Amino acid sequence: MSTTFFPQLQRFLYSHYLLGGLRQAAGILLPVIVLGGGFQLYGMGIIASMGALCVAVIDQPGGPKRYRTNEMLGGIALGTVTVALTTFAAGSLWGTWILVPILCFFFSMLNVYGPRGGLIGFACLLLMTLSLREPTSGDTVLLHTLFSFTGGLFYFAFSLLFRHLLWLGEERRTLSMALHATAKYMLARSKFYDVNSDLDATYRDLIKAQSSMAELQQSARDMVLRELPKGLKSRGDQYRTTLLVLYTNMVSLLDTLVATHTDYHTLRRKLGESDFMEFAHDALQKQSAEVVRIALNVSRRKKTVQRISVKAEIRAMEYELERYKQKGMQQQDPELYGLLLQVLRRLRVAKQTIDHMAANTKRTGTDIPLDQYLDKSLSRFLSREEIHLGLFRSNLRLSSSSFRYAIRVTVASILALAVPALAAQFTNTTESLNSLANQSNWIILTILVILKPGFAQTKQRNTWRLGGTALGCLLTFILFSVTDNKEFYFIALLLAYVMGKSLVQLHYLLSAAFLTISALISFQFLYASSTFVISERFIDTLIGCAIALLCSYVLPKWEASSMSSFARESLQANRHYLTTGLQYAELNRQYQQAVQLQASNPDSEPVDAALVAQLAEADTQWQLAKRQVYISFDNFASGFYRMMDEPASRQWNVALFNNLLIQNHVLASQISASIPLLATLESIPPGIDEAITAIQGILHDQTVENTSPTLETEGELAMLAYPLRQMIKASQLIQQDMKGLDMAEHTQPLLTAS
Repeated sequence: MSTTFFPQLQRFLYSHYLLGGLRQAAGILLPVIVLGGGFQLYGMGIIASMGALCVAVIDQPGGPKRYRTNEMLGGIALGTVTVALTTFAAGSLWGTWILVPILCFFFSMLNVYGPRGGLIGFACLLLMTLSLREPTSGDTVLLHTLFSFTGGLFYFAFSLLFRHLLWLGEERRTLSMALHATAKYMLARSKFYDVNSDLDATYRDLIKAQSSMAELQQSARDMVLRELPKGLKSRGDQYRTTLLVLYTNMVSLLDTLVATHTDYHTLRRKLGESDFMEFAHDALQKQSAEVVRIALNVSRRKKTVQRISVKAEIRAMEYELERYKQKGMQQQDPELYGLLLQVLRRLRVAKQTIDHMAANTKRTGTDIPLDQYLDKSLSRFLSREEIHLGLFRSNLRLSSSSFRYAIRVTVASILALAVPALAAQFTNTTESLNSLANQSNWIILTILVILKPGFAQTKQRNTWRLGGTALGCLLTFILFSVTDNKEFYFIALLLAYVMGKSLVQLHYLLSAAFLTISALISFQFLYASSTFVISERFIDTLIGCAIALLCSYVLPKWEASSMSSFARESLQANRHYLTTGLQYAELNRQYQQAVQLQASNPDSEPVDAALVAQLAEADTQWQLAKRQVYISFDNFASGFYRMMDEPASRQWNVALFNNLLIQNHVLASQISASIPLLATLESIPPGIDEAITAIQGILHDQTVENTSPTLETEGELAMLAYPLRQMIKASQLIQQDMKGLDMAEHTQPLLTAS
């Protein structure tokens, strides 16, 4: 247990999740502490904290600072309008019934602008729910709106000050989380060399690890590349250079690992439980552990002193490879020998990259070629989030998943208002129903938290929310039964709120439990209520979960309806990746020839500057294409696993999509392995050129006569023959599965809604 629990605990303590939870909890609780404790304005303090809560929801870890600043300011503006409208309408039953569905629809539609837009919409809906209290007069509405606006502004200023004082702390922690994800990916890849592991299960684990890694690396990219060093010798510039170098090393390490993909069925069949396989497995595991240590030291701003060495494994692999060579493998099976040689070389390169990362964990040395990073058009690698009103209008149609989601939330909010209205008819009968009628805001809050655009997400959130609420209610009941010490309650409230906000993105069930504890303790402070309030909240949660689950079947957008487009986007990304890679390789060969010509004849013309510029641009285009491959594959994989969580009757062509997922992954990996080798050749041999032409033809769904060309395997060409054969095989399987998908689409009705 200690081998897994303590590293995870250490990772959490130094993560940007805990840092963000501390920032959010402090920024939300300070208004009520200052106004309530200092001026006895507890009511206004709570309202100010509600305004701060709206902005805190938007202030999530990750993402560019500039975008988040604009998002928080937009949240303050929309939140203030929401508070004004909600508190004004709260005085009228019909006003509430009209306004709440309208706001639910409008803010749910903000999902068209991506996850960040969805956060703004959720924050405003949360503020709307918390403002559904007793009727208020005109002066009270103005005062309520003013304090909510002030609370939002306070949190905005507090968040900026918090980041300024910590100074690149969030950037370091974001990069650390991306390194942790890279280490997890390395660990998943090491299992391929374990002959006792199931290959299909290992593929699934690898794809999930790659999907998670791609998202975290994009967050790190957005953070680091927007904080580039300015070429100065200041302390701040040194830290920015350190982050940049660690990031580029991380990307280089990923490229090295991706390019080692192979046909593990063949490898296991031919080598079995050989020492080479065992040493490769152990080397990758050790390197994964070393990257974890580097990630922790990055977040703590400490230098990595003691390193986990893989010299023994690499030397043992060298010995095994020499033994295979003496037995004649290089002549009898040159492709297998070239593959093993490539695995060894990649592990050497990975070792050098990790050693370089460890040496520069705290402060970058003076041997860093910084100009090669700053001269490139790095801005093209950053994610863009632009808001256009036309995007909102164009999604106001039934075929839009965001529109369907907004309809579901609207229907759910109407049902949430109807439940307490019906319960009010029995207020003279039971105290429980009377209390329920006054707590519709908790039901709506539960619905907003659970109901997500995807059916699988809603189902998963429903289970986690219900389980977390039950756990939180149980722990709070135990707390109230053990002690009535108010100081202890306050400490528990602070700890629960910090943990609840920190675990939202990591473990939602525990987050729901901690937030339930903090909410119930808050009710205890506000109303000095008995433990009956615990059962109230649990009943409200049950009703909210039931409504959310019911409404998830209203105009659902099943993942199966999007899988075909995901598959085609992934194929198109691989086509572009191959095309840009071949262009880069061709220009690199021309450049090397020009350099050799100049070296052999000093009086000749210097290397054409235009050729150098074209080569740099081609390299950048190839890297951009690779980034798009990761994005499209992540979308494909995420959509596939979401579909697998949906009802079996809504899962369409599972085997086809699973095969396409694996073969697109294989194809991208082999492109990454072959392009650098092609770029170093003086000329392309006829057999290899024919294979490249065949691959391009198959990927464009053309008829290719010769799909088994005779490949040259002399010397280093043996290392190129294997990835080319794998690319031909993967391309053929993709072509076959895409044809099968086209046939299925014509014979099966498209799954959209029930």
